[in-house]
Amino acid sequence: MIYSSATVPVNQEGETKLTREQVWKGLELKARDARLFLPPGLCTRCDVIEESTTHFVRTATIAGSDIREIITLEPQSKVTFFQAAGPREGAIINEVFEDEAGALQLKFYCYLGLRGKEHDGPEEQAEQTQFDSDKGYKSALESTLKRTRQLLEEGRL
Repeated sequence: MIYSSATVPVNQEGETKLTREQVWKGLELKARDARLFLPPGLCTRCDVIEESTTHFVRTATIAGSDIREIITLEPQSKVTFFQAAGPREGAIINEVFEDEAGALQLKFYCYLGLRGKEHDGPEEQAEQTQFDSDKGYKSALESTLKRTRQLLEEGRL
């Protein structure tokens, strides 16, 4: 199994300050259309195909893999991506919260497996290494905040 966690401060010195509401809006936009937040060409399709009062379902092609995710939103707090179809199974969570000092934080954590692959086999170990690397989800959190700031500056948030 793959477990990874990363937390970054939302507002660092020298950056445009974001409110919880702005970070939340960015997370919601990312959940609805990953193309806005991922590097160009990484996500070639992202469509919400079903929506209810408790969740929505999106299909996407990310890094050449077709996926289907059930996404739940806990307003102003948490987005959970349940991997319903695709190479991974499990859940990915993005959470915005205040730390003990009251500073806004953005956290990623996941618990995943790879469908059709050996549990803790070489493929899962490679995936774990990628998740834990400098190019893993900590950089994805930083990228999400950067893109949220850009959308704010463009008046699209």
